[in-house]
Formats: sequence, structure tokens, C-alpha cells
Amino acid sequence: MSDRAYAETMARYNHWMNLKLYAVCAEMSEEQRREDRGAFFKSISGTLNHLLVGDRIWLGRFTGKPYVAQLNQELYANFDQLRQQRELTDQQILEWSKQLTDDWLNQSLRYQSAADGIERVFPHRLLVVHLFNHQTHHRGQLTTLLSQLGYDPGVTDLPWMPGVNAAKA
Repeated sequence: MSDRAYAETMARYNHWMNLKLYAVCAEMSEEQRREDRGAFFKSISGTLNHLLVGDRIWLGRFTGKPYVAQLNQELYANFDQLRQQRELTDQQILEWSKQLTDDWLNQSLRYQSAADGIERVFPHRLLVVHLFNHQTHHRGQLTTLLSQLGYDPGVTDLPWMPGVNAAKA
């Protein structure tokens, strides 16, 4: 699988999983979504917001259009608005992934970490993998929180994503 095909597949996976998780979260009360459950970003809403913040920060770095936010910042207090903005950002990630080139992937990115303020330089290739790994990490936390509340997000494994062709993967 080429690096671009990897990014496109992971962008589709990100979108698929977000659609699934937001559908489950829409069944919950606002109180359930906001309750501190001991996760990194406290609540289900806090984790959903963090995922959107992180994706926008990385996408901004990758596209040269910086997005400045705190990692624990609540972007949208309204769940429906958060869901709409998640969909918009997922579409932007999908479009961005389709435009990746080997030339760009072979370059490095110098950025200041939102986590600790330290300036770092890493290859784009590694940071693209980090973008998708970060999403999966925090969605794993969400599925745990949802399961603890009795909500079933369904299958989350990449090979079960609609449109994945086992013969070509």
C-alpha cells in the first residue's frame, strides 16, 4: 500500500468511525455526554472536542493554515454543532489525503507542540501516521466509555469498514 493510499484509507476509516460514534452519542442525554468519566479529557463531550481540536491543529499544520486552540478547549458546546463541524473536518481530511504526494511526504515539518510548547521537526510521513493513530487512540477511549454505559458502537475494526476490498488490501 502506498503512503497516499494509506492516508486515504485511514481518512475514510476516520470518517466511518466518527459517523458511527456520533450516531451512538446522539442517543445519549447531554448530561451523559458531559459527565466526568475519568477519561483523559474527562467526558465523552470533552473527548469528542479534543479529537476535533487535534485534527484541526494537524490539518492546519499540514496545509499551512495554522489552527490555534488548546488541546482541552471546548470548540462547540452544542452537540449538533459539534457533529456538523466534525463532518466538515472529516471531509477536509478526506480531500487533503487525496492530494498527498511523495514529494510532500518526504519533507519535514517544523512546528511548536500544543502539548508542551517545544519546537519539533519530524518527517511528514511520521506525522501523517500520528494524525490517524491519535484519532484511533481517543476513539478507543470513547468506545470504552460508551460500552461502560451500555451503548454498543458496533464493529470498529478497519477490515469491516464498508468498501474495503480484502483482495486489494
